[in-house]
Amino acid sequence: MTDGVAQSVRLLAGRYQVGDLIGRGGMADVHVGTDSRLGRRVAIKLLKPQLATDPAFRSRFRREAQDAAKMAHPTIVRIFDAGEETVRDSLGAEIQVPFIIMEFVDGRLLKDMIAQGPLESAEAVRITEQVLTALEYSHRAGVVHRDIKPGNIMVTTSGQVKVMDFGIARAISESSASIAETSTIVGTAQYFSPEQARGEAVDARTDLYSMGIVLFEMLTGRAPFTGENPVAVAYQHVNQPAPRPSALNPSVSASLDAVVLRSIAKDRFERFQSAAEFRADVESAGAGAAVTRKLPANDFNSTLFGVNPTATSGQEATLRQLSAEETDRSVRTQARPPVAWIWGGIAVLAVVIVAVGFWAFSLTQTSFGGEGVSATVPVVEKLGWDEAAAKLETAKLSPQRVDKVDDSVQAGTVISTDPPAGVTVPPNTSIIVYVSSGGAKVKIPELAGLTQAAARDRLEALGITLGVTTTSHSATIKKGVVISSSVPTGTLVTPSDTTLDLVVSDGLISVPDVVGQSIGEATSVLSGPDLQLQVNAVPDLNCTGDKVKSQSIKGDNPQRSKVTISYCAKS
Repeated sequence: MTDGVAQSVRLLAGRYQVGDLIGRGGMADVHVGTDSRLGRRVAIKLLKPQLATDPAFRSRFRREAQDAAKMAHPTIVRIFDAGEETVRDSLGAEIQVPFIIMEFVDGRLLKDMIAQGPLESAEAVRITEQVLTALEYSHRAGVVHRDIKPGNIMVTTSGQVKVMDFGIARAISESSASIAETSTIVGTAQYFSPEQARGEAVDARTDLYSMGIVLFEMLTGRAPFTGENPVAVAYQHVNQPAPRPSALNPSVSASLDAVVLRSIAKDRFERFQSAAEFRADVESAGAGAAVTRKLPANDFNSTLFGVNPTATSGQEATLRQLSAEETDRSVRTQARPPVAWIWGGIAVLAVVIVAVGFWAFSLTQTSFGGEGVSATVPVVEKLGWDEAAAKLETAKLSPQRVDKVDDSVQAGTVISTDPPAGVTVPPNTSIIVYVSSGGAKVKIPELAGLTQAAARDRLEALGITLGVTTTSHSATIKKGVVISSSVPTGTLVTPSDTTLDLVVSDGLISVPDVVGQSIGEATSVLSGPDLQLQVNAVPDLNCTGDKVKSQSIKGDNPQRSKVTISYCAKS
């Protein structure tokens, strides 16, 4: 709401105190509020003032209150009250601002939870089951939500799931009409169904498709179809197959893969036919059981799914007739559908394909952000990063490097891409390229001071190859103990690519020749830290000066050896 209105509206209907803004949508703002009569906390949804004078938006806002008020279920945000309040805008003009008083939900939006990464499969299944319970209830109440998405699903602090925002919901009895309202398609591009993308009639299975997209996003952390604009996303919903969730998150089971892919089938007759059926398969997949495909029931409920498909023509009617051929619940005079129906269905399918193709290629070049409407991800596995990046850029795609530990692939070589090779995407789509960084890194341990055998055992435990071992003199380190290694302690290395050499003490020192040096200098060298010899100095009174005349040992000798030196002491 504008600042002018926000300052003037403090109490609605003489009862509801308007508090801080807690949410903002395309059509309305949501404030926390207080019901002064009952003393309870509520959420207050106010239509944006700039839309309040538009009859279409006022009607849609009023319909949300009416449709949601029909439903009282623990998984659906309750509507307590609705009305209109006369306020003055910033220019002083009086306007009628519709409002809805709703249940206040203390929790987090599902979209905020997904933003932190994929959910555990068990949690995704639990949330899906509760949303499907809400959809089953709303469908039986005769309402299609039409905008199921993570931003309209909230998880309370106790784990309860709440579905909200029936702002574009419609009664199922009205769903035979197109969902195009005021020349726009309502819904959110990443989550609406192929029939919504084409501006066709919707039914309860439209909500199930959107829930399948939400389940995919919970399991993988991303939507199956993305693009730079809604048109690019719509094109993918209609024409492109969705990847398996397990291709993006290997922890997803094959059963959940099957459930997700069935829920987002392009043909609504290939999807789950009710929220209850969807929920049953999700529960089975979550429990680790295999999911078996069931044929749609023949006794179609026109209240939930519009006109009985056996009474319609076109592709969907043909598919429905073929799938129900084995059942005996409807009486036919032929063993199979009339040939004319089959050719009619094929003709309709051909027309749809041609129309979609013409629509896609007639868009301006900027509609899909490039010279063409699509690009195919090339095969770049087993190539080096530079070569792979060049190949992707040639295909009008944007490579993004992500290093990944992989013992089986040489460092610097491409492991895989996301989306995988062969998938068609809009031009300039970011392609994640996983490049091997080799095996897992380990730190070189402290080896100095260990025996040669102990150092070898420690390296073998880390998978590091022991190379050449050489010996060296040391005045302090015992024989057979490591003095140093060829790779410094603490260095991060890949074990399979690392060979480490050791220097081990031989327990010897090299005694220098000190004859001719002064007795003070010779004593300092021989007993110093580099030699640490036990020096015995013997004076010789038969010569003059203080020079060393002779010494008992020279060259390589054991550590801490005794050395006797004779020096001239005659004055």
